[in-house]
Amino acid sequence: MSNALIGQRLKALREEKSLSQDDLARLFGFKDRQTVSAIETGERRLSAEELLFAVQRLGVSLDYFTDPFRLVGEGKFNWRQTNVPAPALGAYERVAGQLIAAFRTLGTDLGEKPPLVRQSLRLTKQSRFEDAAEAGERFAAEHDLGDVPARRLAQAMERELGILVLMVSPNHSGVSGAACRLPDLDIVLINRDEVPGRRHFDLAHELFHVLTWDAMPPVHVEEATETGGANRVEQLANSFAAALLMPAHIVKAAANWRSLRDEALVAALNATADRLEVTASALMWRLVSLDLLEKAEARATPAEALRFNGRPTRPTGETPPLFSRRFVKIVARAVDEGRVSIRKIASVLNLSVDDLGDLFAAHSVPAPYEL
Repeated sequence: MSNALIGQRLKALREEKSLSQDDLARLFGFKDRQTVSAIETGERRLSAEELLFAVQRLGVSLDYFTDPFRLVGEGKFNWRQTNVPAPALGAYERVAGQLIAAFRTLGTDLGEKPPLVRQSLRLTKQSRFEDAAEAGERFAAEHDLGDVPARRLAQAMERELGILVLMVSPNHSGVSGAACRLPDLDIVLINRDEVPGRRHFDLAHELFHVLTWDAMPPVHVEEATETGGANRVEQLANSFAAALLMPAHIVKAAANWRSLRDEALVAALNATADRLEVTASALMWRLVSLDLLEKAEARATPAEALRFNGRPTRPTGETPPLFSRRFVKIVARAVDEGRVSIRKIASVLNLSVDDLGDLFAAHSVPAPYEL
């Protein structure tokens, strides 16, 4: 563990306990708060005796400071969720932090380098929704996402932008996904148990946050919607996501939308949504934004007719494997090279050793020799 990471964790703990730097200086017996500041920024090392003193007086385990497979005081999250209690979301954020810290730690040990340049969108809170939609369409075109952008989006994010995309199974069904920003890494987590259309929309929505984080940092927790949004940043993110997944030229060519009514409209919405791998409700409101469907017609369309893209139940075989191939390859290499034991990484990933073997097989990654 570097001085900087230990310092960040001390700062996070101090803030969690509502202590000032002066308070901490008095607790440690330092002559002034500048010493605490130097420790928190990594300029000064926390000695072994001081570390043990912090553990005893601040009521944490030694692992809090020394375990590299934790994310403490450094990652910023944006969660998309629906009615998730704060304690449940906080508990899962710690679990997600372990996954992210494991990738960062093992990747660094294996010589993985972060992207030299972070891509960003030239958008601000003052941008128009049309500007966000245009940016979404341009992203799909410039990254050659094809006629069904949803299928290649995660791959483009990982390979071309260096964003880690993880498919996860949260501890609460209301968690849709999240974006996380570290100083040298961007991560998007998606609930793999949701229907494909919602997964894809969450992915595109969180991509917007990653690409605009500096200009308009997202809130920590937001409601998972495909239209509207609690604030302008979320509305812009939804406009971007809808246009990226449903480019205008593809949607316009799919049907003669202005001539369709009632059952014919529902059938066309469901069929086109299936082909684009989006939800039919998101497609319907994309049509409204493109002036291909009247808002009154959209509001009159029965929501139950559009549920799960017109299917009564979830089709089989849709749930993607846990995490991502990029993530699993790093884990396999780290185990093979002795950087982490199979039992330790299984514990970090909250899997049994047998489950870990299945994970490697699901991503077509050769299992480490230790398995």
